[in-house]
Amino acid sequence: MIPLRDYRSSGRFPLVTIALIAVNIIVFLYQFSLSDVPARELPGRWLSSWDAAGCDTPREFRQILRFARLSEEELFTFRFGVTPCEITRGADLPPLAPMAVWLTLLTSMFLHAGFLHILGNMWYLWIFGDNIEGLLGRWGYLGFYLLCGVAAAFAQIFTNPSSVIPMVGASGAISGVLGAYLVFFPYGRILTLVPLFPFFVRLVQLPVILFLGFWFLMQFVGGISSPIAGGGVAYWAHAGGFVAGAVLAWVTRSRAPVSY
Repeated sequence: MIPLRDYRSSGRFPLVTIALIAVNIIVFLYQFSLSDVPARELPGRWLSSWDAAGCDTPREFRQILRFARLSEEELFTFRFGVTPCEITRGADLPPLAPMAVWLTLLTSMFLHAGFLHILGNMWYLWIFGDNIEGLLGRWGYLGFYLLCGVAAAFAQIFTNPSSVIPMVGASGAISGVLGAYLVFFPYGRILTLVPLFPFFVRLVQLPVILFLGFWFLMQFVGGISSPIAGGGVAYWAHAGGFVAGAVLAWVTRSRAPVSY
């Protein structure tokens, strides 16, 4: 299901939402510009440091790294993505980042793995973000967004705290926005593009509680059915960010009720 629009006006210009989208796009374009530049570092040399730190390196991943020639884009991802083993050990491991390792909890939110990854994330942020920004205010919304992203990262880290595979993307923070949207506007409606077997699609106005409830269920099912080791979609980050956003929104609404 693809959301096309909601039916609520935010009541103000979504400056922070647009700024977040712009920053994500700029960073992605910079990443993409590095994709054809060979990296000078040899990833096979990282393995001994990871082993000494007690990190979990899947066998297939080790074999790839021993003979891999990475691009500067991939090296950029390793340095600025959040690596669970680095966070749980409190140590920067090769390839070293030019900053404190905990800052990768923030920088990872602005990296993406491909065009479809960033397109999907920015589309969801555009549709749902403006209303949450309108309720929380610009600075409150920015703090909420970053906090949900950090909570999402820790949710994924908890599932495999020794992993050396970096996690990137704004999905966790945006999941927090979705969780807040469900709390604030449970009776709203979302114009949704629904694919029908085999080649047809249909436009349907779905209740927010149905659309976002189904979305969360898919993340939960994906999380429990995916192997812990390895890369792929960070389902637990999505679920963790959604729960964090819903809880923060519930606390905010209980203190200052809003109409919805």
